[in-house]
Amino acid sequence: MKHKHIVIGAIVLTSTLALPPLAAAQTQAASTTAANPLAQADKDFVQAASMSSSTEIDAAKLATANSEDKDVKSFARHMMLDHTKLTVQLKMAAPHGVSVPKDNSDTPLLGSLKGLKGKAFDQAYISKVGVEGHKQAVAAFEKEISDGQDAKLKKAAQDALPTIRKHYQMAQDLAAAKGVSQ
Repeated sequence: MKHKHIVIGAIVLTSTLALPPLAAAQTQAASTTAANPLAQADKDFVQAASMSSSTEIDAAKLATANSEDKDVKSFARHMMLDHTKLTVQLKMAAPHGVSVPKDNSDTPLLGSLKGLKGKAFDQAYISKVGVEGHKQAVAAFEKEISDGQDAKLKKAAQDALPTIRKHYQMAQDLAAAKGVSQ
């Protein structure tokens, strides 16, 4: 009987050591690039770009539910598609071992939109996510192009910048058409 307990204990211990603890795996994935030898500018870019796209996608989902304006919904669908593609491109450009966070949206910003409906939602969404969000994204992508050290990340930023600039212009045009101050 004693021998049986030792064998079972050894099996449990071996299987526990073979699998990484869930909490450690989650912490590792959530830590973006902390343990990676990326330059700070590259780390900042990965964080900013992933947060921007995640926020755009989540805010667009809110827009499809909370807006009654066909132009706002059309803009939101466009943002959802493009930012999903940009997230995939960022993940492909990230060096081996660098995890690009997903679901790291700007929760205070999304929280400020959740309770709004109709025109109030549209104005806040266009201003905060469309115009201001893309203004910040343009700055982050330009900073990576000028200061980044990782060639693949710089190339991804260069390739994506025209799309981000187009989004910024689309948001400004939508704001002007809907009478939203910029």
